[in-house]
Amino acid sequence: MTSETATFYADGLRLAGTFTPAAGGGERPAIICVHGYTGRKETYMPPFVRDLTAAGYHTLDFYHRGFGDSEGPARRVDPEAQVRDILAARIWLSARDDVASVAVMGLSHGGGASIKATAVDPEILALATVGAPGHGERWHRSKRTEAEWETLQEDLAGDRIARALTGVGRTLPYQEMSPPGPAEREAFRTMYKTEDAYPEGYPLENVELACGFRSEDWVAQIAPRPLLLIHGRDDTMVRYVEAENLIARAGQPKSLHTIPDINHAEVYEPQNPAVYKEVIGQLLEFYGAALG
Repeated sequence: MTSETATFYADGLRLAGTFTPAAGGGERPAIICVHGYTGRKETYMPPFVRDLTAAGYHTLDFYHRGFGDSEGPARRVDPEAQVRDILAARIWLSARDDVASVAVMGLSHGGGASIKATAVDPEILALATVGAPGHGERWHRSKRTEAEWETLQEDLAGDRIARALTGVGRTLPYQEMSPPGPAEREAFRTMYKTEDAYPEGYPLENVELACGFRSEDWVAQIAPRPLLLIHGRDDTMVRYVEAENLIARAGQPKSLHTIPDINHAEVYEPQNPAVYKEVIGQLLEFYGAALG
């Protein structure tokens, strides 16, 4: 299995990714693997690529604009722009002779952007998400006390003024910009290592951009294409209420696979191999039924 560099463009920005052919090669379905809020796909995406390609699917994993080798404002997470990144990735795949069809797998925040991308692009035949938020403001409020939320609103107002007057906003360490829940704090220190990877921090503006995005407003438009949501019951990074609201609004066929007693990071192999095995098993069953 030999991976190849994938280069495509969204809004004129060059995006960098990797195309990994399915075991055995040939014309096969392809799955776009969409990373989460930290932009650290290199820490948790490789096992998904390994197991999806071993099962007979081509994969394309890429860095959204502003991360990795992709162009764009550094570490700026704009869900609407990320939707366009995913749509460009789908077009790039569909232009290949060895791609029979395209599905998407979105992890965490990437699942939210993947929901809208799938809703607006009928060429995406199926979507699975893992730990996805459906309502950006509800998601960010769940990470903070009321007093912290009020302080955040003051900080955001000041940041808007600074960006308008100087073109430059504040940056914060990831764990201040998007505080992990109590169950995930250790994982962010030992696995994601966001402060080591991006010591410059993340734009405070990311919070404002997230709060204005509601993937749950789009999820119904995915039907009649199949949708799978996977979520940990004890997730304190993206709380289970996000999955409940998404599945309630989605059309058929849809399914919600709930994993009890796990937090947000445990779905990834580096953190909990046993739980990851359950997650990848659900994904392979889903894509097998959806894509053949």
